Formats: sequence, C-alpha cells, structure tokens
Amino acid sequence: MENLLFVDKSAVRVRAMFLGECLDCGTLENTNVLAREPIVVPAGENGCAVLFGYGAAVLFGLEPIEEASFLSYLKPLIIEPFDTPETEEATLKLDPVGAGQVDNGIIRLQEFTLERLQIVADVLAKSVVLAQYESGTANVFDQIEPFAASLQRTTKNDRAGKELLRQLGTTVAIQHKIVGRVEIIDKPELLWDSPTLERLYQRLENEYEIRERHTALERKLGLISNTAETVLDLLQHNSSLRVEWYVVVLIVVEIMLSVYDIVLSSR
Repeated sequence: MENLLFVDKSAVRVRAMFLGECLDCGTLENTNVLAREPIVVPAGENGCAVLFGYGAAVLFGLEPIEEASFLSYLKPLIIEPFDTPETEEATLKLDPVGAGQVDNGIIRLQEFTLERLQIVADVLAKSVVLAQYESGTANVFDQIEPFAASLQRTTKNDRAGKELLRQLGTTVAIQHKIVGRVEIIDKPELLWDSPTLERLYQRLENEYEIRERHTALERKLGLISNTAETVLDLLQHNSSLRVEWYVVVLIVVEIMLSVYDIVLSSR
C-alpha cells in the first residue's frame, strides 16, 4: 500500500530551492528517512523534505519558521552554498479528477502519497536548477558578446584570451552539472518501481517545460563554447604569427651580420 501523507489536508505548500553545488545526503542515510532515491526526511511538525545530492531541496508543508529551522539544520551539509539560492513555489491540491494539471502554481494530485511527492520534487528541483543556470548563462552571454564583437577589429588582446578561458571553463562546468550530475532529461529511478506514476511525471515535465528549457540551455552553452574556442584559436594563431615574424627577423639580422662580416673580411 502506498504511503499517504498530509491525510488531513486538501492543499500543501511546496518550496523548491537550489542551495549549493552539492548536498551531502550521505550523512542522512542512517537517520529516520521516509524514503530513498531521492531521499525524503521528516521536517517541521508534519512536513517533509526531498533532498538531492546535486544541491537542491524541496520542502513540503512547512511553515516559515519551520523552514528556517530546517535550512539551518541543512546548512552544514551544503557544499559551496549559493549567496542567493534559486527558488520556486507551488501548492499541491487534492484533485483526483484533474490530477497532473498545473495552473498558476497549483499542482493537482490524485493523492498525497510519498511517491507522488517524490515525482513533484524531482521536477521542481530540475526546474530551479535550470532557472539558476539559465540566469548564469545569460550573464556569460553578456560578458562574451564584446569579445565576439572584437573579432571584427582585432584579436591581439591577451587579457581577452584569459577571460575567454575562464568563460569556457564556466560553460564546461555547467554542461557537466546539468548532464552528468543532475541528469535533467533522465527519468527518475522511482518510475522503474512505480510505472503508474510515469504519466504524472510526463505531465509535470511538460508543464514546467523541462526538456525544452534544457535544449535551449544546451544550445546557448554550445554557442558560447564555439565563440570562445573560435576567438582563442585566432588569438593563438596571431601569437604563432608573431613568433614566426620574430624568427624571420632574427634570420634576416643574422644574414645581414654575416654579409657584413664577409664585406669586412674582403677589404
């Protein structure tokens, strides 16, 4: 039998947060957990939290003071916390007829079961991760645009090369995060054990445009990488040309000195 939660409620407040680069969930494995993969722990008086190792947490049914207390409890487990975590709020509403629909931040569910909450948490966690990196990618775009424009003028700026290397590193890190760790477009493992929830997952994934946003983000990251690599190639090419000219000048100078020695010796 499925685990029912919030049996005395018809609506539950949800808040998803991208807290940091990583969340050490391993230390919670031996505590009183409600479920694993993803891990679910009790929080507040009657609420719970779904935690993800890639740094996201989704809180269900917590009052503001309970939320603050739980976040303080999580703080030592957050690796490289963000100064301003990306957040997203929603409300779960008990509605067997319209289950899976999302309207103005209201997610309708057939039942408040642990498995359904894990599915909701998976989609909301991915949504806040995408929101964080969508914002970060937009900032990178703003910073890399002047370098792309500089291609029309000159590529002899060494400082630009260092900056582009930094931006390229940032882009690769984001790609590694969303593909390798968050696995944005992969279905949660929970669906292997509860295939009846796949329809709910697909509807939520479509409502929050997870795949579309992931595709758009990947396209932007690819454009940034290509731009940075192109400018870096040109900078390296110009550096190589300068070295070649230095060699040519040295050869010419050596030839001139040799000729001068020959002229002197013939006198």
